[in-house]
Amino acid sequence: MKYINIFFCAALMALSAGLTACNTTCADSQPTQCPAANSQKKDITLQLYSLRADMKKDPKGTIKKAGEMGYTAVEAAGYNDGKFYGMTPEEFKAEVEKAGMKVRSSHTSKRLSEAEIKNKDFSESLKWWEKAIPVHKATGMKYIVVPSIPFPKNVEEMQLYCDYLNAVGKMCKDAGMKFGYHNHSFEMKPVKDKLSMYEYMLQNTNPEYVFFEMDVYWAVMGQNSPVELFKKYPNRFRLLHIKDLKELGESGMVGFDAIFKNAHIGGVEGIVVEVERYSYDPQKSVKLSLDYLQNAPFVPASYPSK
Repeated sequence: MKYINIFFCAALMALSAGLTACNTTCADSQPTQCPAANSQKKDITLQLYSLRADMKKDPKGTIKKAGEMGYTAVEAAGYNDGKFYGMTPEEFKAEVEKAGMKVRSSHTSKRLSEAEIKNKDFSESLKWWEKAIPVHKATGMKYIVVPSIPFPKNVEEMQLYCDYLNAVGKMCKDAGMKFGYHNHSFEMKPVKDKLSMYEYMLQNTNPEYVFFEMDVYWAVMGQNSPVELFKKYPNRFRLLHIKDLKELGESGMVGFDAIFKNAHIGGVEGIVVEVERYSYDPQKSVKLSLDYLQNAPFVPASYPSK
């Protein structure tokens, strides 16, 4: 019995050491096999457009509910005339923090006017950004993301938009913020020979000023591989929109495991859940999507900020 006890204690010590090593490995690399990865609350942002109807009726109550679900941050989609969902930036920040979250980013856009495109002069739009950027910074967010721009009529218009994004990106960098672009599927169509609008933008925007928030679902729907884009344009994708046809992981159309295992190549610093269509009521769909990521062993607890 004495020898059995000694053996049993040694086995327990070995198991404990193994679990400790597993936790350490998960913290330092892409967690793929460690069970402990699921026991830790993960840093996952919610794009508030996912609860757009609720945000219109009760923005403060909806923000509180997102925090109760377990999200750690929000990405806004309701900036207008210096306010977010009718709140000053300070009020919006306070409501998000009261719910136990932080403001990570915002989808904000100022498209060029026809006159600006015709004259190739976007100085008036830059004046708009001069006022908008400090308002965004006052919320505590780190990223401003343009949700989309029109598909260009020609290459000249495409290049003008790239120049415009570079200019706004420099303004954001000077203010201590990061500026990016979010895709849909139409950017995967060719804009010059066989080069897609998306890749033209990747090649003609300055990495110092413009990052890309890849919407992985729309990239796949545009017949592009997120992993191949990571490899072709490393460190350009600071944020990812994690999206599916409806709730995350149910369609089988998006290879989330491969995307997450290669996200470090893209330079990912954070992930944002967006649910556009639902099988259930929106709050249930948004919670199920969070649960999917919390339970997925290939999703890390957080990403390093660069």
